[in-house]
Amino acid sequence: MTQSVCTHQAPSSFKLNQIVTVTDAPSKDEQALAQAELDSHLESQAEAVAPTQDPLTSRDRRIIGEIIEVQPESIRTIWIEGGITVWVQFVQGGRLPFDRDWFATRVAQVKATLPETPRERNQRLESELKEACTVFGLYHSEIDYLVFSTKVYRQGKLVGFVGWDEEGWYARPRQYGL
Repeated sequence: MTQSVCTHQAPSSFKLNQIVTVTDAPSKDEQALAQAELDSHLESQAEAVAPTQDPLTSRDRRIIGEIIEVQPESIRTIWIEGGITVWVQFVQGGRLPFDRDWFATRVAQVKATLPETPRERNQRLESELKEACTVFGLYHSEIDYLVFSTKVYRQGKLVGFVGWDEEGWYARPRQYGL
């Protein structure tokens, strides 16, 4: 029967029977820096293992940024506390409270006036396209986002093209063959 023994080795900076004076001890600033570095490392490791999903879209951030007059990128998240208060958390730390009813009214006002970005437009159009393809038993290949068009297939065979232009949705059947 074998027996294993666990031993712990002291760090190289450890000096046995040495008196440490206040001047030799690490300062609180060094400790704070080391703690901040450790916290940052642990946070990055946790994010690598289990990345958090961002509940806010870029449009959500634009709306909130417009309401509270900050850059959208500075907003980390929002939540409602007690059904009364909307809290806005910032990336650099700090948070602001708002009355839920006031905030909801402002969101509706800003949503009505905020123009759609090209990316948001493409996302909306893509979801419309997927929904239409599902209804008709079709599937589409990769979308060309510059002209927002794609090839459409039925049972693995090309049946035509579909896209969006200034006039709205268009469909063009395959030119050659059946």
